[in-house]
Amino acid sequence: MSKKILVTGASGQVGQALQVLAQQHRDLTFLFTNRHQLDIRQEDQVSSFFDAQQPDVCINCAAYTAVDKAETDQDSALLLNDRAVGFLAKACQENQSHLLHISSDYVYHNSLNRPLRETDPCQPQSIYAKSKLAGDERALRLHPQTHILRTSWVYSPWGNNFVKTMLRLGREREQIRVVYDQIGAPTYAPDIAEALLQFITHPGAPAGIYNFANAGVASWYDFAKAIFDMAEINCQVTPIPSSAYPTPAKRPHYSLLDTQKIVDALGMEISHWRDRLRQCLKEM
Repeated sequence: MSKKILVTGASGQVGQALQVLAQQHRDLTFLFTNRHQLDIRQEDQVSSFFDAQQPDVCINCAAYTAVDKAETDQDSALLLNDRAVGFLAKACQENQSHLLHISSDYVYHNSLNRPLRETDPCQPQSIYAKSKLAGDERALRLHPQTHILRTSWVYSPWGNNFVKTMLRLGREREQIRVVYDQIGAPTYAPDIAEALLQFITHPGAPAGIYNFANAGVASWYDFAKAIFDMAEINCQVTPIPSSAYPTPAKRPHYSLLDTQKIVDALGMEISHWRDRLRQCLKEM
C-alpha cells in the first residue's frame, strides 16, 4: 500500500524541492500543504487534518526563518518553531505517524571551532535559534520516534535566499561587501529533500537528530565569490568582518556540520557545495 506523506510548509524552499522530487516517487502519495490549507499553529486544525487524512508520515518544512525579525517578534517565532512542532509531534504520536522535522545549525552556536556533531552542546544565542532548539526538544519529548534534520545555509532556485540576493546585487552593483568570518556549508534544498525521503524509503535509521549539509567548507565571502565566478558576473567582492555588518540577531562564527552520522545511517553520498551550486545556477 502506498505511504501517504503530509508535507507542511510546502511553499518554502525544501517544500518546493519535495514537490519536484515527488514526481520520481509515484509509489508515494503526497499531501502538500501551505499555511492556508493547514495552519500548524492551530492545534485543532492539526488534529482534524490528521483524523481526516491519516498520513503515514509528516515532513515539517514550515518554519519562522526571518532570523533578525524574530528578535522583535519573539511570540511568532516561538509559536511556529516550537509550539506548532509540538502540535504535529502530538498528532503523529497519537496516529502512529512518522515525523520528520527540519532544524538549524544555529542551535549549536558553541565555540568548538571544529565540525559540529549531533551530541555537541547547544548554546543558541538568538531568538530564532532558541525557538528552533525548543522545537527539536519538544518534538522528541512528545514523539520519541521523530527524525530531526539540522541543516545550514539553505538555497535553491525557489524563494528568497543568498544565491538569489547575490545574483541581483551582482548585476546592480560594481562591488559588494560580504562577511568572511562566519564559516559553514551552503546546502542545496533538493539535497535536503532527498535526504528526508531516504529516511522514509530506507527505514531502520534510529530516531533522533541528524546533521545534513553539503560537503566542503565556506565563508559567506567564499560563497559570494563562487556565485559570481560561476555566473560570470563581474562584481568585486570585498571581505569584511561580522563586526562591520552588525545584525539584530547574533550569527554563529563557526557552524560547519559533521555529517558522518547520516552517511553511516543511510549509506548516502553527499555532494560538494560547489557542484550543487553549479547545478542550481544551471536550473535557474
